[in-house]
Formats: sequence, C-alpha cells, structure tokens
Amino acid sequence: MAVPIAVLDCDLLLYGRGHRTLDRFKLEDVTDEYLVSTYGFPRQFICYLVDLLGATLSRPTQRSRAISPETQILAALGFYTSGSFQTRMGDAIGISQASMSRCVANVTEALVERASQFIHFPKDEASLQTLKDDFYGLAGMPGVLGVVDCTHVAIKAPNAEDLSYVNRKGLHSLNCLMVCDSRGVLLSAETHWPGSLPDCTVLEQAALTSQFETELHKDGWLLGDSSFLLRTWLMTPLHIPETPAEYRYNMAHSATHNIIERTFRTIRSRFRCLDGSKGTLQYSPEKSSHIILACCVLHNISLQHGLDVWSAPAAGHMEQSEEEYEQMESVDSEACRVRQELLLTHFS
Repeated sequence: MAVPIAVLDCDLLLYGRGHRTLDRFKLEDVTDEYLVSTYGFPRQFICYLVDLLGATLSRPTQRSRAISPETQILAALGFYTSGSFQTRMGDAIGISQASMSRCVANVTEALVERASQFIHFPKDEASLQTLKDDFYGLAGMPGVLGVVDCTHVAIKAPNAEDLSYVNRKGLHSLNCLMVCDSRGVLLSAETHWPGSLPDCTVLEQAALTSQFETELHKDGWLLGDSSFLLRTWLMTPLHIPETPAEYRYNMAHSATHNIIERTFRTIRSRFRCLDGSKGTLQYSPEKSSHIILACCVLHNISLQHGLDVWSAPAAGHMEQSEEEYEQMESVDSEACRVRQELLLTHFS
C-alpha cells in the first residue's frame, strides 16, 4: 500500500543520497494561470529562480531522497505570496506543511546570500546620472539618487523578554530602512532594525549613512521625509514653507518621495507574508528579517523580468513609519546651505 507523501519524514524528503527527487509536481503539467494564481509568478520567472538557486538547493547529503529545487522554490513562493502554509498547496506539490517550512528556510537563505547581487546602488557615473535624470523627469527635483523611508513589519514576540522590538503602537516589529529608484527598484534594504528604534536613529546607525558619507553624497542626494534629519546628502521637506520657491520645492519633493510609498504597497501586495493579513511573521527577529530581505530580492528580480505594474494599496496591516508626523529639525548648517542653494538654483 502506498505511503501518503504528507507523512514522510521531512529530512527524508528534503535531502538525499544520489539526489533522487520526488517529482510528483512538474511545471510543464500545469497552466501559466495556475502558477500565477497559486504561487504569484509566471513560469518564466519560476524557471529563472530554478536556474539561479538550483545548485544551492541541491546540496548532497546522506539520506535517500531530496525535494527538487523546483519544488522547494514553489513552496517558498507559495508562502511568500500567501502568508500561510496551506494544506492544499502542500498537497499540490506533494509535501507536508513541515517540509514546506523547511523549503521556505532553504530558499530564503539562498536568496539572502544573493541580496548584494540584486540590491545595490550603481557604481559607474553613467548609471548614477541616469538615476538623477529619471527622478528629475518625475517632478523636476534635481540630483536625486534615491528616495528613502522606513516601514514596519510585524513579527511575533521574541522568546526573550526583549522590549527593543516593541514599537510605539505597542506591537512587535522590525523597522526596515529602504531606498528605491524612480521605478521602485530597491537600491538598499536593511531589514533587521528593532521596531522600537525611531526612523532617524535607524538611519544614523545604518550602513547606508556610511555609504553616502564616504562614497556618493558629493554626486547627489537622497530624498527623505520629515522623520529624518536634513543632511548634505539627504534632502528633507521644509517644515513651514513660506515663499513660492519653498512651496515648489516641497511639492516636487513630495511627488518624488511618493515613489517609496508606492514601492512599499507593491511589496506587501505581492508578498502577503509581510502585510499582516495572515498574522505576524512567526519567526525570530533574525529569521523574519531574512524573509523580508528575500522578498526584497524577489521584488527586484520581478522588476527585471518586466513584472513592474504598480499595485493598488493592500488591505493588510503592514505597519507604516512610526515617525510619519514627527518633524525633525536639522542643526547641520552645511546641509541647510545645500538645501537653500537648491531652492535658489532650481525653484526660484
């Protein structure tokens, strides 16, 4: 009598001597519509991931069978895009929910290992100039290399009595600092910051600050909202605009900065594991931050594959910036001078 796949040992399924795989599910056996509706992505995209991650997900072990890279990727995509380990999804690809969890862990780590390959600022002058030109075409704001903001992702309470992850709303979360270009491609993503930290503190401690203070800030700047301090490489809105030039500057700033909010909406709409509609991420802060980063990598890969339609706002509960209405006053006189020069040169 056949043994139901759902009750086979997880390790027996995931790893195996000789790489014999359980190929109950094959991409060629299902329609494109089924793949998109169940796993969130079309066939070509899934095949690309198999090529990209296949070697990492096919590690040799001492056991007799392994789940194929293709099936592991489908299991992970199913979780990222639905936010739950659904029995019907596991049944469709022939593995248990426990095995699906292990697949998610494997694929997540494989994507995190490749984060720097897909999430980074361009290095050459021509590409940096293209960034500025594309942003300028949106609302006439010159010199912009990216738009920056933070967003909170809810997580379960850590096992330790650690209040550092409790945000101002009393919820446990990670505060994620991200930068994107004019298309919503992520240029930087730091997903590990505890939810108790204000946005300005996250930025002060972030690798992004070191990067701009040592490399890029002389060639342009980021745009951030009023939760951040004005810096020579980070232009923020004027708290109380008074002149026509200041109003024009604030309007151009707002229209350009809005790209990062649209990007957050797109990410949480595509990756429902982040939007809170199925509950918080049921992992440690470290594993949760890796899942968020893995989704960021997939977001950029999807844009590379032309899956770049802006999504409508999701109805989920992915936490927004805690400092949205808190105005930060700059004490950097040089940064104030840079912003004033920008006002006089381009908005007067």
